[in-house]
Amino acid sequence: MALSKLSLPRLASPTLSQRLMWLGLGITITFIIIALFAPVLQQVGLLQDPTDLLSNVPLETPNFSHWFGTNVRGYDVFSRTLWGSQAALKVVVLATLLSMIIGVPLGLISGYLGGKVDRILLFLMDTIYTIPGLLLSITLAFVLGRGILNVAIAVSIAYIPQYYRIVRNHTTSVKTELFIEAAKAMGATTTRVLSRYLFLNVIQSVPVLFTLNAADAILVLGGLGFLGLGLPEEVPEWGHDLKEALADLSTGIWWTTLFPGLAMTLMVVGLSFIGEGVSEMFNPRFRNKNKS
Repeated sequence: MALSKLSLPRLASPTLSQRLMWLGLGITITFIIIALFAPVLQQVGLLQDPTDLLSNVPLETPNFSHWFGTNVRGYDVFSRTLWGSQAALKVVVLATLLSMIIGVPLGLISGYLGGKVDRILLFLMDTIYTIPGLLLSITLAFVLGRGILNVAIAVSIAYIPQYYRIVRNHTTSVKTELFIEAAKAMGATTTRVLSRYLFLNVIQSVPVLFTLNAADAILVLGGLGFLGLGLPEEVPEWGHDLKEALADLSTGIWWTTLFPGLAMTLMVVGLSFIGEGVSEMFNPRFRNKNKS
């Protein structure tokens, strides 16, 4: 008697977005490792001090001593490019966390309470949302001054309405569900309903928005640095280095703009790939496809 063949479930092949997500994750992790180990590399002598300009010849072409050459001030471009990832990650993490910490609770409160509170918060967030994000960040950076925390606040203000609107809309639809009514009937306070029953049900899209905003924050930080409103001049930052290297392009000096610009582009691309992959993972149609 012939044995019947067992039909094993076939694993779904990874989609293009998933493959790009893994690529983006690898790029982002590489930048995180560089940012973490840059001080160690400098201490052991493998990385030059990014603020040292007296011991270098200005505008030196890439060579064995200076892998990415030196800029017009004599800074080592390789060192400043690697150290720039640390400043970028600090600002990005602070900016996205600040906007999420403010926007998510406001969205929960606004969507759950409704009424006057909802109308006031909705008007405030819509007003902020109508202002172009870069223009708002430039204005705040000019008022607050330079510094990692000040720049993070200036960048984060434009993202708060996005978290608010997503969480508010989800809260408005979820608060009428039976389990919420049952919790209130059992005497659950507003704080308990928001923290225990609503929070985990309305933040499903927040990780997607977090990664996409992180990619955008890199570009905003670069724009502020290019305009001279970003971090202090002694702090290595890609936007500021691109501003100083702009005049070099007309004279054929390419290395002072190529490497900082390439680093900024790679980090933005990596975070964008992660955002697209996470967005697909949280898509209901994708989840239903995997279950079938």
